[in-house]
Amino acid sequence: MSKLASDCAMVMAAGYGKRMRPLTATQPKPLVKVAGRHLIDHTLDELANAGVARAVVNVHYLADALEAHVKTRKHPAVEISDEREELLETGGGMIRARDSLSDPFFCLNSDNIWLDGPRDVFTELSRGWDPGAMDALLLLVRHHNARNYRGEGDFYLDPLGRITRREPGRVAPYIFTGIQLVSHRLLRDAPAGKFSTNLLWERAIAEGRLHGLVHTGEWFEVGTPEAIAPTEAALAER
Repeated sequence: MSKLASDCAMVMAAGYGKRMRPLTATQPKPLVKVAGRHLIDHTLDELANAGVARAVVNVHYLADALEAHVKTRKHPAVEISDEREELLETGGGMIRARDSLSDPFFCLNSDNIWLDGPRDVFTELSRGWDPGAMDALLLLVRHHNARNYRGEGDFYLDPLGRITRREPGRVAPYIFTGIQLVSHRLLRDAPAGKFSTNLLWERAIAEGRLHGLVHTGEWFEVGTPEAIAPTEAALAER
């Protein structure tokens, strides 16, 4: 197994999952099942298979049910970052969990489903990681490899792999998969309370330190109930 840049990941699992209603009226989105497995287990299983030893999972909405589920796992070992009192969004969630996270650490959304290319995504990110040049390395996917996605894309890449944002009224070629490798340098001087990671990304973009890596496999957006059946059908084909 190739050496990974980190043995630790943060899994973002605290949100309300409003787009997944009515399935999330009585359960947190990470516990919605797709192809016979809870969404968060798709993510945690991939981490375990790649050799990532620890996962920090943040919880807020219907936190007791989610915590009870993930605490039964042995691989990866799961630690809870408790946001029951206040949902801190993605950036604030990272700051709350920072002391439990290695430097660097993988960060993933809990509703990610993907198929690897020749190498798993954690090995790919590790091979592309340059701590001297990067505050974060985002895993991106082209439109033709993004199942169920109907948006206009998120980012452009320059020849050195540095990220810039989509311009208004334009289509960008790359979509953020929700998977990234993050340096603690990205988190420096962060504001208190809840805020989006976009705030930290903007500074990194300005400094030329937000980079992207293009995923060679497929990625599935599973944000609504309507996306479940086509995702299950595509996975069954493989």
